[in-house]
Amino acid sequence: MKNNHLLIQFIKNTYPISDYAAALIADNFERITYTKHTLMLKEGKINSDYLYLESGYMRSYVLDTEGNEVTTNIFKPNQMVFEVASYFQRKPSKENIETITECTAWGGKYESFQKLFHSLPEFREFGRAVLVKGFISFKERTISMITEKAEQRYEKLLSESPDILQYVPLKYIASYLGITDSSLSRLRKDFLRK
Repeated sequence: MKNNHLLIQFIKNTYPISDYAAALIADNFERITYTKHTLMLKEGKINSDYLYLESGYMRSYVLDTEGNEVTTNIFKPNQMVFEVASYFQRKPSKENIETITECTAWGGKYESFQKLFHSLPEFREFGRAVLVKGFISFKERTISMITEKAEQRYEKLLSESPDILQYVPLKYIASYLGITDSSLSRLRKDFLRK
């Protein structure tokens, strides 16, 4: 079996399973490196890769009705990266996923994971835990976009993921927060004054 300590630890932290089962799951992933600005998933293509991001930063985005990029998620180390609807429903993605920095990831193919899903109950539980965590995060973000002011969303991002500000261009962060670049600049200045 391959030995990727970080991936195995992520699996065990996501769902408590034996070392053997975690290593068996991890053995279905291959190490991949990506250069900066690699388009990993293009709108209209089917997402066949289930990635664990070991290092680096990625984002997902869509194009609005005027052709502007809108960042829908920012991925950082120790997270799973995939477009859920396309991956599970085997339909063309409406999102794009690209690397923001150089990245190291561990990727698994849809076909391998289908076999694991049917043969290893621990993998089903791990997968379910990843989906539940992702759904909760999505729900909280959706509600915050409606119920919180930009300042609150920015402050939350600062407290939960201060590293993002070091590695992710401000235009992507502004888009993710649902504000303009100039509004983000103003917010940053206000927070620096405090």
